Amino acid sequence: MGYEVCRMRTLLTHSKGPGMNILHISCSPRGQAAESCRLSRRIVGFLLEGHPAATVVNRVIGDGSLAHVDENYAISQHSNEDVSQEGTAATSAELIRELQAADIVVIGTPMHNFTAPSALKAWIDHVVRVRWTFNVGHHGKVPLLRDRPVLVAVSSGGRFSEDGTRQPDFLTPYLKAVFAIIGLHDLQFFSVQGTAFGPEILTATRDHTDQALQDHFHHLSAGPDGRGDLRRGAPSPCKRLLVQGRNVR
Repeated sequence: MGYEVCRMRTLLTHSKGPGMNILHISCSPRGQAAESCRLSRRIVGFLLEGHPAATVVNRVIGDGSLAHVDENYAISQHSNEDVSQEGTAATSAELIRELQAADIVVIGTPMHNFTAPSALKAWIDHVVRVRWTFNVGHHGKVPLLRDRPVLVAVSSGGRFSEDGTRQPDFLTPYLKAVFAIIGLHDLQFFSVQGTAFGPEILTATRDHTDQALQDHFHHLSAGPDGRGDLRRGAPSPCKRLLVQGRNVR
């Protein structure tokens, strides 16, 4: 954990300033009522405490608004050049530009059937794009994006990584592998598990995860000497506007 905290602290330090961008992706069909959305918004809140002038781009995809890739896009993935810039190729270009501009990515996602929901898979299919975010060489795929922190907030009805685990986890290893293709290796996972086990369990797992978040961001905010802490309640003078279907804060 020490290496990961130090590495992420370095990336966040390089990202500080009025131009810092946070990309927040919400994947649940339950919208803001979802535990994954609640958790990812908490993460964004912690980030804004340390970077109050940051811009937050909220990309909501759990509502079915993001179409799966079309035929021309699929053909382009197996061709020497793109056969079309229209249809989902245009959507892909927009999503890739958002990702490229982001200094930090926050993803709120449920676990569906042990893995990623279809909305998140559709977004991944749009941004993992040959000649745009990776190339193919003699030794396989070559990433084209710079690394940046990716903080993933996961909710699940069962347990997949804690005491009392009852189900397999194909989500976290998949995300690690697929993001590595495009150059994103600095992934951190936070989870609310066992949400289907009743309100008492849900409250307990929320409290446990909130404490884990506080500990994580305290380590990030502390300097090499171990001193320093988060600025609780720091103002967040961020602008909000709606740009091409994106909620930008």
